[in-house]
Amino acid sequence: MGDDVRADIREFLGSRRARVTPEQAGLPAYGGNRRVPGLRREEVAMLAGVSVDYYVRLERGNLAGASESVLDAIARTLRLDEAEREYLFDLARAAGPARTRRSPALVVRPEVQQVLDAMTDAPAWVRNGRHDILAANRMGRALYLPVFEDPRRPVNTTRFTYLNPAAREFWRDYDQIANDAAAMLRLEAGRNPHDPQLIRLVGELSTQSELFRERWASRDVVFHRSGLKRLHHPVVGDLDLNYQSMELPSEPGLVMNVYTAPEGSPTADALRMLASWAATHDNPALADPSMVGRGRNQ
Repeated sequence: MGDDVRADIREFLGSRRARVTPEQAGLPAYGGNRRVPGLRREEVAMLAGVSVDYYVRLERGNLAGASESVLDAIARTLRLDEAEREYLFDLARAAGPARTRRSPALVVRPEVQQVLDAMTDAPAWVRNGRHDILAANRMGRALYLPVFEDPRRPVNTTRFTYLNPAAREFWRDYDQIANDAAAMLRLEAGRNPHDPQLIRLVGELSTQSELFRERWASRDVVFHRSGLKRLHHPVVGDLDLNYQSMELPSEPGLVMNVYTAPEGSPTADALRMLASWAATHDNPALADPSMVGRGRNQ
């Protein structure tokens, strides 16, 4: 097992243990100063029903061979949420014997592009776990115009968030977007720790953004399935969009994002204005031939 995976396990379990107080775990709080924040290792071991020596080995990075019941017990003891629990199990798999994994897709099938193009009123696009946008409809490219104006292909929303100064104006909730972007990328790193393109992306962001280094070091992970996205679009102004992220069963590792707004709302009116603008303007970012599906390269 690589030292990087061991370090991820050690730092993740240690950081999650540090945030759980004895009171939260139902343990008596004795007087005096505790030398560590949160729970001690022996307290986690007791609550999880394993020996102290065994838990210490686990937290040092030796998750290989840990049973599902042990991982479940540790997740409950450390009060892990759904995303954190999945990350823990991914780390355990990564700690085991090396297995051949399918790299995240680089392009999509033409049939997926046809589905996107059929959605003429709603902005939509497809991404992989690295946050590369692999395909989009015209409204999706119009909505994310500042992102698509980056000449690099495929465009990457996390690279835009951390390295493009325009991101702070585009994302009205910039701090939350930055938090979520790093946390989602951390979750993907648990699923595909040996993906060379993901490793290069994290290295690029870590080298060029102090903020990313801070957020990455937090070890936070999060799902990004639905919610409200608040943007400031350079053409139509402020938008409050509902988004849904849907995994594509026929395209492992790919997710489709679709954005909508309640009928009669200011954002719905702004989307119609955006559609009209996109239909009448000749902007390379709106008709990007590199986003058309050409078959899969996985």
